[in-house]
Amino acid sequence: MTLPTAPQDVAPATTRAAARPTTSPYRLSAVRLIRAEFLKLFTLRSTWWSLAITLLLTVGMAVLIGAASEGRIDPVTAAVLPIQFTMLLAGILGAIAVSGEYSTGMIRSTLTAEPRRGAVLASKSLAVAVTVFVATLVTFVLAAVLVAATTGAAIAWDDPEASVLPLLAAATSMAVFALLGVGFGFALRGGAAAIASTVGVLFVLPIVMQIVGAVATAWTWVGDLARFLPMNAAQSFILPGGAIDQGPAALTLAAWVAALLVAGWLVLRSRDA
Repeated sequence: MTLPTAPQDVAPATTRAAARPTTSPYRLSAVRLIRAEFLKLFTLRSTWWSLAITLLLTVGMAVLIGAASEGRIDPVTAAVLPIQFTMLLAGILGAIAVSGEYSTGMIRSTLTAEPRRGAVLASKSLAVAVTVFVATLVTFVLAAVLVAATTGAAIAWDDPEASVLPLLAAATSMAVFALLGVGFGFALRGGAAAIASTVGVLFVLPIVMQIVGAVATAWTWVGDLARFLPMNAAQSFILPGGAIDQGPAALTLAAWVAALLVAGWLVLRSRDA
């Protein structure tokens, strides 16, 4: 006598339930991607070192400028003048924020989580720009207040064109310099190349063009072209009376950012990580 057996193709209910594919409730939305870029940026020690050195240089040099002028210089002007040196820190911060991912291989994880290259570049650029803008705006305001306190000169807060707008323009310019570093970082990938290119465009090239324009009197076009370099355009954008008007200066800075970010995007989408 044989006992009936259960059909072999019938699986237990628990096995069938476990075999069903489960969908994750989590999605990599734009907000999550931007938040991830902020987290990556804030976990870099170079970010905090760059912002701290920028703070110390800006405040220290502004106070020295105010003391040397014996109160004859406007505190806001004294606060934004050190941007000629701190711009390098902003540009280097932007370059390291990108090239650091390539050196550690984290860029492959980033592109695996978010294959859309444009979204990665946009979120990285937004995180760097917002961080630098907010940090440097606080720095410039602190520097202006300290200059006013040490020299006795008053800040014309009731006149936005003489106080608020130059501080906002200076912080915006620092964010622009950081975005130039981001563009070079995506375009060149290597940390040394990106930093060298950023320093070259922001600091070396203006000096070279100034020397050439002064020596070669026949090359007047060199001096005209130098006005549209990022540093010279930023000076005209921050304080009126520069080499070009504030409107064209703002457009010049925007064009530099657009050109380098587009170049970085083209490299990012056409080459493997």
